[in-house]
Amino acid sequence: MSKQEPLEAIVARSDYRYIAIEGVIGAGKTSLTQMLGQTLGARVVLEQFEENPFLKDFYRDPDRYAFQTQIFFLLTRYKQQRNLIQGDLFQQMLVTDYIFEKDKIFAYLNLEDEELKLYETLISSIEHNIPMPDLVVYLQSSVPRLMQNIRQRGRAIEHHLSEAYIKDLNEAYNYFFFRYKATPLLIVNATEIDFVGNKEHYDQLVREIFRASRAPVEYYNPHLHP
Repeated sequence: MSKQEPLEAIVARSDYRYIAIEGVIGAGKTSLTQMLGQTLGARVVLEQFEENPFLKDFYRDPDRYAFQTQIFFLLTRYKQQRNLIQGDLFQQMLVTDYIFEKDKIFAYLNLEDEELKLYETLISSIEHNIPMPDLVVYLQSSVPRLMQNIRQRGRAIEHHLSEAYIKDLNEAYNYFFFRYKATPLLIVNATEIDFVGNKEHYDQLVREIFRASRAPVEYYNPHLHP
């Protein structure tokens, strides 16, 4: 077996400036973002979900608090994304744990028709000039694995999350990303991979992210890459 090229050399050849990690709640997107930031010496920008004052109530009573939760997230994400343009986006590699477009996934899943009309009016007026990643990495996972991760991390705010909601959300994410064409996309089968606890899994995933030859959409199944 030939010796693998060092990760440092692979990363150094890359012209990526902005990588976004995506996935359903519990997929590990924030963990992977933070790990990549440390490996790459990159600037890390995380979604500030804990700042949403409506989120806890939404998890408890989604019908009542969906619209307030959605609008707060939309405006917060927009402000954060606009700050990327004004900051050092092109001076230092950037890794984020979300893309702005994913806001619509939650809106279409949670809002009623009249609320959605108002949401669409608002987002159509602000979604211009949002910086686009050079690569989006979608961590696709099974509902049992997502629920296991959610339970293991034990966030109080997620206590009321139901398996039915995660199932609907997972289906909505899959629908969105299997049709996503805005940027290059890497879909990762993350159901059995342990990039947090297994260094070999993590290193191989990084190699796949920075692989030189890439089609507009790529799929990475760890079981097929020994």
